[in-house]
Amino acid sequence: MDNYYAPGRNHLFVPGPVNIPEQVLRAMNRNNEDYRSPAIPALTKILLEDVKKIFKTITGTPFLIPTTGTGAWESALTNTLSPGDRIVSFLIGQFSLLWIDQMQRLNFNVDVIESDWGAGANLEVLGSKLAADTGHTIKAICIVHNETATGVTNNLAALRKLLDHYQHPALFLVDGVSSICALDFRMDEWGVDVALTGSQKALSLPTGMGIVCASPKALEASKTSKSVRVFFDWKDYLKFYKMGTFWPYTPSIQLLYGLRTALDLLFEEGLDNVIERHSRLAKATRLAVEAWGLKNCTQKEEWFSDTVTAVVVPSYIDSSEIVRRGWKRYNLSLGLGLNKVAGKVFRIGHLGNLNELQLLGCLAGVEMILRDVGYPVKLGSGVAAACAFLQNTIPMIPSRI
Repeated sequence: MDNYYAPGRNHLFVPGPVNIPEQVLRAMNRNNEDYRSPAIPALTKILLEDVKKIFKTITGTPFLIPTTGTGAWESALTNTLSPGDRIVSFLIGQFSLLWIDQMQRLNFNVDVIESDWGAGANLEVLGSKLAADTGHTIKAICIVHNETATGVTNNLAALRKLLDHYQHPALFLVDGVSSICALDFRMDEWGVDVALTGSQKALSLPTGMGIVCASPKALEASKTSKSVRVFFDWKDYLKFYKMGTFWPYTPSIQLLYGLRTALDLLFEEGLDNVIERHSRLAKATRLAVEAWGLKNCTQKEEWFSDTVTAVVVPSYIDSSEIVRRGWKRYNLSLGLGLNKVAGKVFRIGHLGNLNELQLLGCLAGVEMILRDVGYPVKLGSGVAAACAFLQNTIPMIPSRI
């Protein structure tokens, strides 16, 4: 018995975990298999090739690790760097903060560039550090592409341009947990050395698979990295890749089948269309927020995220009450404000397996919640603003034309 039963579906609008397509659920509804049989290596081989497409890489080597995004972080760091290595990283929100904490606990020398929560990475400061680092003591630049705590997306192409301008050899490590498969991401074109994502975000799978993709430069660095690693060691994976069995330990059979179907759905829609859909949903959400008379936590339009919108509430409202009321009364799940913005913002996640009418249901729910907590919103205002935009921008469904 579900102790928290409510009729109908839960309206899941946190920025991950996200809605899982019915096709993926059905694909995972299967018994265990012997992963040493010919079937699983054959499946894995094709998955590894297809996963490269979501990173937009030809030269990268992917690893499907049974872990979360946090484990993928650790894999990226410990395979490419040694204790004491200098890392430059950007603190712009809760998840960049957590990655920096992990770096420090792994005994790296972290040079933190901090910005206001709601601002993007300060690339001017990075440029100054690169210009001064003539001895190339900086071994890696680590950045969160999309900071889900504040709804900020960073410009990776601009960061690569800085590295090239100063001819700096530092590794370029990117957390793409809430961006890859939803936002434009170009691993090869932007010279990203390690990119990573998690299965529970735009891939629309259950939590439990961290996907890491390493450039040839990163693989070369892994040969001399002195960080202790066992479970996350790429060397073990590469050994089994060469053997053709692919797995140094037991994978999640069900997640592999789910990944196969999730990729098929993404490719059927077309990655460019997926990215455009996320852009459309995000724009509609921001128009609704504006119609409500509220502000976006993100300080500049150039940093607006297309996967999550962090909404700032008036000082007399505790944003946590908005999230609580949504779940208790309307079966609507919204994202809490985290750390520095706790109680000040609530977050609307608009990523993964999601369409426009689902989003409109969420926006209608938010309007009722705002009235519940004492904010004088005009009911229908945000929904109307979003509808006016979406009605003119939603394309025909290709398979139904």
